[in-house]
Amino acid sequence: MLLLLFLVLPLVVESAPASTDPLPLDCEDVYNSGSVSTGVYNIYPGGAGKPVQVYCDMGCDEDRGRWTVFQRRMDGSVNFYRPWDEYKNGFGNASGEYWLGLQNIFLITNRGKYELRIYMEDFERGSVYAHYTSFYIDSETYRYKLHISGFINGGAGESLNYHGENMFATYDKDTNNCAVVNNGGYWFNNCLVSNLNGLYKWTSASTQSTGIIWCGWKNCGYSLKTTVMKMRRFF
Repeated sequence: MLLLLFLVLPLVVESAPASTDPLPLDCEDVYNSGSVSTGVYNIYPGGAGKPVQVYCDMGCDEDRGRWTVFQRRMDGSVNFYRPWDEYKNGFGNASGEYWLGLQNIFLITNRGKYELRIYMEDFERGSVYAHYTSFYIDSETYRYKLHISGFINGGAGESLNYHGENMFATYDKDTNNCAVVNNGGYWFNNCLVSNLNGLYKWTSASTQSTGIIWCGWKNCGYSLKTTVMKMRRFF
């Protein structure tokens, strides 16, 4: 009888437990996973199976780094005069000029509290930044409306509050023609005191309507050499 009981017992095979490590949402998660060098990494704002390449600025001890870069201009290699779907999904190359995508920015900024820093360089080797202690955008239903507050001046002056509480516009989804006139997708008001997605000029000479503009620093007729828009989660 004991032998019979032994023979009918079910066979149980233990499997290795599934990994519980969450996929990184942003560069804060990338850093916390042990990757502490500045460079290109995969993040997963849309969930597993949907990796997105991003440039992570891990900074220095004083800065704390861990910035998720969502826009970068530096050499004019990527055209930023793009339709809605491309601004929604992203374009360019994370190792160079690129736009992370409005949908990714929305998914990231609505799962935590984020700050925004905008780094700028001119053609005379000057550099400044503008910092906002609160930053997020709405969903596509509300055309990715921009919400910012808490400006801190890093030498750039203030040129984004005018665009706050405005919806994103591209040349094929433009209520007041600002995206067409100013050659790029942006959170236009009527129309701008900044446009970081305008035409790359390779020179500082520009008009108010067409270059990479931040009126608070160099005036509205100066087109910038370099811009970096980056966000960071804070707790």
